[in-house]
Amino acid sequence: MNPLFLGHVQGGELRLGTLDDFKHYLSGLEGKEVQISVGPVKRPRSDNQNRYYWGVVIKLLSETTGYLDTEMHDALRMLFLRDMNKLIPTLRSTTSLTTAEFEEYLEKIRMWASQEMNCVIPLPNEVDLQT
Repeated sequence: MNPLFLGHVQGGELRLGTLDDFKHYLSGLEGKEVQISVGPVKRPRSDNQNRYYWGVVIKLLSETTGYLDTEMHDALRMLFLRDMNKLIPTLRSTTSLTTAEFEEYLEKIRMWASQEMNCVIPLPNEVDLQT
């Protein structure tokens, strides 16, 4: 596994946050062909999103349906995180979602819960997540 080095682009130039660490890593690759990939940082779901998901969304839907929390989590993944782009369909893990993807997932759940379960799930700013 290769390390990740974060930076930002300014004036068309890459500015690495940890230039010394990057140079040290490069020294170990002396004489080797290397591959470089650059793209925007994809932030994984946040701790607040995770607390909201398990403490509000899953809890409320589990109470509504009678499912265990883990059963509700799996059911929601089956409904909204199926990856049909592979030979054999798979379920995406919520831990693999970026903050934006996780918010899209939450929005789909809130809409589904409202329409299909007659269950209103409060928005994150409408609940106290300090637990």
